Amino acid sequence: MSKPKIAFICVHNSCRSQIAEAFGKVLAADVFESYSAGTETKPQINQDAVRLMKELYGIDMEKTQYSKLISAIPKPDIAISMGCNVSCPFIGRLFDENWGLDDPTGKSDDEFKAVDEFKAVIEQIRQNVLALKSKLCGSSF
Repeated sequence: MSKPKIAFICVHNSCRSQIAEAFGKVLAADVFESYSAGTETKPQINQDAVRLMKELYGIDMEKTQYSKLISAIPKPDIAISMGCNVSCPFIGRLFDENWGLDDPTGKSDDEFKAVDEFKAVIEQIRQNVLALKSKLCGSSF
């Protein structure tokens, strides 16, 4: 039986959705396949996210990930919005979940506060990925 394909969707596919994809690949690869995408792309993944994921979890997102459009990933079985706070991109189907996460990019002029906000968002994504894994372990996928 094949594993469900989970798409983590954000407008730019450079920060929150990339973090979710990375955690999915590391923490839940035995339960689902992880993808991230957006309606726009950035030249590189958010460098604060890259640095903090390496520092906190030893995960190098730049090794296997890059900013990509929704059309570049397989059709998902489950689509999760990161919480765009304006209008989430339409991906051709309804979202199964909206995680409602604030974008930590450029949050504060205070470097320490910004890092703390980034770490809080990263931890929430980690917890959400683990909860999704737990939920899917008992499902019929």
